[in-house]
Amino acid sequence: MRRLPPLTAIEAFVAVARMGSVKLAAEELALSAPALSRRLQTLERFLGRSLFDRRHQAMVLNGDGDRLLTQIAPLLDQLSDVVESMTSAAEVLRLRLGVLPLFASQRLFPRLAQLRGAHPELHLDIDTGAHGVARLGEGLDAVIALARDIDPSLYAHRLDRNRVYVIGARSLVERADPIVRPEQLATLTALVHREMPDTFSAWRTAAGLHDIEPLAIDHFDSGALMLEAAAQGLGVAFMHESHFQDAADPRLVRLFDIEVVSPYSYWFVCRPRALQMRQVRIFKDWLIRTLGTEPA
Repeated sequence: MRRLPPLTAIEAFVAVARMGSVKLAAEELALSAPALSRRLQTLERFLGRSLFDRRHQAMVLNGDGDRLLTQIAPLLDQLSDVVESMTSAAEVLRLRLGVLPLFASQRLFPRLAQLRGAHPELHLDIDTGAHGVARLGEGLDAVIALARDIDPSLYAHRLDRNRVYVIGARSLVERADPIVRPEQLATLTALVHREMPDTFSAWRTAAGLHDIEPLAIDHFDSGALMLEAAAQGLGVAFMHESHFQDAADPRLVRLFDIEVVSPYSYWFVCRPRALQMRQVRIFKDWLIRTLGTEPA
């Protein structure tokens, strides 16, 4: 058999070629930048030619590198698929998923039986802690995040677009002096989620009501508790239309018929390299297909 270069050197070459940066490729492969550079040098010495034009802060394929990538990248992907198929037949696939509790209870858990039926080998470790995106690769494989946008160095797929609703107790519109005008917010406490800090200001600005100030603003880290607080008459919650609709709580009503697009969306997020993991791909594809989501 003809001698081949180390597979780790080929993997390093493909990662750098695809990402255009030793630093980013090293992060994806969990290597130091010097270690990754040594693997590239090993491959170049083996081939007896340079594969990149090395520029400040960037690695650009030269002609030889481009030809090598075109031929070798599909073969490396095929090799990964073969190895995966040999090891996954009886394997339990475990996905470490970060998700906010309200999304989990309203939109994810009611559908998980479908996922288990289609992929009984896939098991989820659920983490509802904060700052999920920052913990990718350090305890989490993927995250369903609530954010304005996502760091472009990460893989992200937008799961929805939403509107901001002002949600209050039904008693607010049934009392003798019902809350029917936005100006009456001055007598109420606004409830705002820590993951969505700009919902009130975005709603106020979009509604053209720049001078309105609530009695106070209380912050929560739990959407479920926000809805319960609103139902108990402790304030009005600035949340998403989907939160209100999925709650289906007869104690709650939407206040003020004002259309305001939310600056926040739910996103599926992972590190690009995590897409090589079968459990991540299975869950991502199922989530997008099941929720009928749109491209980012």
